[in-house]
This record gives sequence, structure tokens and C-alpha cells, in this order.
Amino acid sequence: MRILSALFLAAIVAVPRQAAAQTDEIQVYDGGLAAPGVFNLTWHNNFTPKGVDTVPFPGGVVADQSFNGVTEWAYGVTDWFEAGLYLPLYTHDKNEGWGIDGSKLRLLFASPHADDRRFFYGANFEFSYNAKRWDETRFTSEVRPIIGWHLKPWDIIINPIFDTSYDGLKNLDFVPATRIAYNFESGWALAAEEYADYGTFANPSSGSEQAHQLYGVVDRTFGSLDVEAGIGVGLTDATDRLTFKLLLSRDLNKKPWRPGR
Repeated sequence: MRILSALFLAAIVAVPRQAAAQTDEIQVYDGGLAAPGVFNLTWHNNFTPKGVDTVPFPGGVVADQSFNGVTEWAYGVTDWFEAGLYLPLYTHDKNEGWGIDGSKLRLLFASPHADDRRFFYGANFEFSYNAKRWDETRFTSEVRPIIGWHLKPWDIIINPIFDTSYDGLKNLDFVPATRIAYNFESGWALAAEEYADYGTFANPSSGSEQAHQLYGVVDRTFGSLDVEAGIGVGLTDATDRLTFKLLLSRDLNKKPWRPGR
């Protein structure tokens, strides 16, 4: 807990993010970790055929008709800690075309073997280096607590996320994500996910300015490949009206890897 507390404080007190900002990752974290010594690759893709058409800042990418993605490389360090690297982050939008958006370092801590627990918890920390086209602020971070229940066949997962640009507690941006899923005996899962942006503590958004997007999602494992696909619809004017997401994930090595092998 001392490690988690130190990382949390380092992330939030060390410039606020804009509501309904572009994103490369649309996912609710369930506390699952790669096994110790195992590398995992997740490929995130999302396309917004009908989104917010306002340029967020001069030279910034526009959500409308944009395609965003990133390859997420992860390594299981222990049964409670996974390290990850997002590289490259990329976007194609109708104004700027293709471009690299930056990179992210991820540290994920969770209760061991969360998939087998009725109640599970954890915390994820992301440290981002942003290209000028992606964010006005060069360095930003995310603090993502993870709380959930496997109630068989139902899952309830809450990620009360905070984004920071390192300008203090009052400017933390509250962007929670929630997932409720039903797991079928066939191996399919059907879920509803909600992603929101309530603004900062110092300047909370009004109801019409808040971002709320509701997704219908299906999950299935095919051999060694995990597939997650979803369609999201915006519930407010500040939200992208329609977004498609696709995540493909698999372990890259079956046997644990250690340095020197």
C-alpha cells in the first residue's frame, strides 16, 4: 500500500486535461495480469465515424472521422504486478492525416489471480509523453483504481479514473469507467460499459458539458486470442456520437521468460 500511495501522490502533485479528449484505449480494467515471466500484446483500435468536430486546440487532432490505435506491450513481473509500454500511439484524422501521438509507460498492481476472486481490487498508473498534435501538455498521467466483483455469471467492475497534468489535486479530471457483464457458458460475454468525463474538481462540468458514452460490448477467447469488440453511442452533445472499438490480445510466450534465457 505504501508503493501505491507514493505513486498516487507523485502522479497528482508533480496541467488539466480537456473534457471528452481523444483516447487510444477504450477499456475497463478488470485486474487481470499476465502471468509472471509472460509477455502479452494487446492491440487497441477505435474508429469514430461521427464525433466531436471541434479542434480541441490549434494543430490538435479532431475526433470526427478519426481512427486511433496503439499496441500495448505487457510483462508479468509478479503475480500482483505487471509492467506495460504503449508504443506506438497513432491517429489518422481528416485534418492532420496519419501521425504518432506519443508513448505511455504503465504500472499495474492488482490482487493476485483476480479472475478467480469474488472481490478484487487494484490500481493502474500511466505516465504519458504526448506529441503536440495529441495534447497541449507534453507530460500527463492517469491514476486508475480498480474495484470489482465476479458474481458468476455477472461481473461488476468500476474504474474511478483521475487524469492529471501535474498541476495539483484541484485540477484532477474525473473520468470514471464502469462495466457490467454477463458471462455465458459458451464462453461469450455480453457487457454494457460507460465512459464519462465530469471535469475537474476545481471546475466541474455542467450536465450538457459532461461526456457520457455507453457501449455494447462482446468478448470471446478463440484459442490463444482474446477478442473484445464494441459500439459506443454518445449521450450528450459533448460526446462522440458513434465509436467502434476492437481489442485483440494474446500471450507472446507460453513459458515464463527470465533475463539470461
